[in-house]
Amino acid sequence: MNSGVAELLDRLEAHYGPQQPGWPTDPYEFIVWWHCGYPASDAACARGWDSLVREVGIGPVQLLASGVARLTEALRPGGMVPELRAMRLIEIAERVQREYGGDLRNLGGPLDKVRRELKRFPNIADPGADRIMLFGGIAPVAAVPSNCPHVLVRIQRGLERENYGVTYREAQQAIDAEVPATLDARSRAYLLLKRHGQELCKSTKPKCGECPVQACCAFFAKEYRGRVPGGRNSPV
Repeated sequence: MNSGVAELLDRLEAHYGPQQPGWPTDPYEFIVWWHCGYPASDAACARGWDSLVREVGIGPVQLLASGVARLTEALRPGGMVPELRAMRLIEIAERVQREYGGDLRNLGGPLDKVRRELKRFPNIADPGADRIMLFGGIAPVAAVPSNCPHVLVRIQRGLERENYGVTYREAQQAIDAEVPATLDARSRAYLLLKRHGQELCKSTKPKCGECPVQACCAFFAKEYRGRVPGGRNSPV
């Protein structure tokens, strides 16, 4: 029943089609984008980002010249606490300007050092640092979508762990072991797992009856044994 990550990803791509990142891939721009919405989501960040680009700009010099009040108004379409997010953006712009000459692509060195440097920015933890390194072309790390690390663990093992960190590491280990260590292959894995986690394999009330990977999902086999997918007894 259980198949490898490669087959799983092929099935997901056949269902969803090829995926593209809906966020800036430049490391600095991603950190700015991440602070454009709160609670952070692709939709909220995109709204705040579009407003920020239109009203202020995104470069470190532009952010520093705008002031907190103007930034706050520009970020308001992205959701809650726009003033706090404005102050965070100024902090980010100051650090990038002071330590990296205005360009975070100057960040270099061993991967452990790069990860530590990225995690010094507000609201960037290990999942965010991995995401930046992968999509920023720094290294083909085994990044896992931070809001749905359960997807791969659930499919392979039948149940995600109670501890977020353990779930994240197990998903990362599976990608590291079975997905080629190239930027394209691991970006593809990230995007497909993210799409599946957002649409069907939700953390609560997963839509298992509609899932395109039922045949290789340990969770589906466990939850639906003896039941009809999509029927009235299905946990959707």
